[in-house]
Amino acid sequence: MTTPPPPAIAATGLRKSYGDHPVLGGIDLRVPRGTVFSLLGANGAGKTTTVKILSTLVRADGGSARVAGHDLATDPDAVRATIGVTGQFSAVDNLLTGRENLRLMADLHHLGRAAGRRRVAELLERFDLVEAAGKPAVTYSGGMRRRLDLAMTLVGSPEVIFLDEPTTGLDPRSRRAMWRIVRELVAGGVTIFLTTQYLEEADELADLIAVLDRGGIVATGTADELKRRIPGGHVLLRFADPRDLDAAARVVRHAARDGDALALRVPHDGSPRSLKALLDLLDENAVEVDALDTHTPDLDDVFLALTGNPDHEKVTAR
Repeated sequence: MTTPPPPAIAATGLRKSYGDHPVLGGIDLRVPRGTVFSLLGANGAGKTTTVKILSTLVRADGGSARVAGHDLATDPDAVRATIGVTGQFSAVDNLLTGRENLRLMADLHHLGRAAGRRRVAELLERFDLVEAAGKPAVTYSGGMRRRLDLAMTLVGSPEVIFLDEPTTGLDPRSRRAMWRIVRELVAGGVTIFLTTQYLEEADELADLIAVLDRGGIVATGTADELKRRIPGGHVLLRFADPRDLDAAARVVRHAARDGDALALRVPHDGSPRSLKALLDLLDENAVEVDALDTHTPDLDDVFLALTGNPDHEKVTAR
């Protein structure tokens, strides 16, 4: 039997307070290697504090964590050698050119002259910055600056990259360019720890999502798993013949009927198994359906349902 590889990030009981203000109340995280893990939460929920702890920028008050196999408390230098961090605010030096910013990072990573030049040239090409490489970074657009910022993070070939709200302020085209880069990194084996307030971004990119609220993890799972946990999913059955609507209403329980539209709204959890069971039931009773639409709650619904309510129950989808 093959032993599964250890996770890229494993944290247990992480706690952090600033003075009398608790920020993290003992969170557990497990991030598989070569995946995108997204941490969602409102402003002040503790997302950035979590990133700072896991990237060794601040110490936790309690709990333990391993990043890329290295213990956060006892071997922080090894953790730093295997990670990259792109924060909410760009680390680009505006007075330097794009190429000079990358060369500076190559020097900080102790790459030799030849190896550093090769790495810089490779990253300029990869991030479509060749034409702008000799221009001061202050002349770059927001999207170009974020690409340069991420390129600087990659100079040291990190195993794990923390992206803390990396597309904040970007236009839709630049945001999608960043999504493409993230997918390429993961395809190459890199693990991405992503915090974002753009729920569409998490839906597009994340293999696993955790929702952070009031210093605690209140939900974990894939996007689809989390959506199925929230009430409101349904199948809308449409009929061409009122007799089929009547027949469906008799055999399908807990359905809402719309006689004018010849439609039946059936509560549904979004799973293929449930949909198949519904269609099988209709087929067994010789009910002809003209068309159907499925609706499952989106991540906006999940986020609103699980955050901001002190009395909510914790949800674990996996």
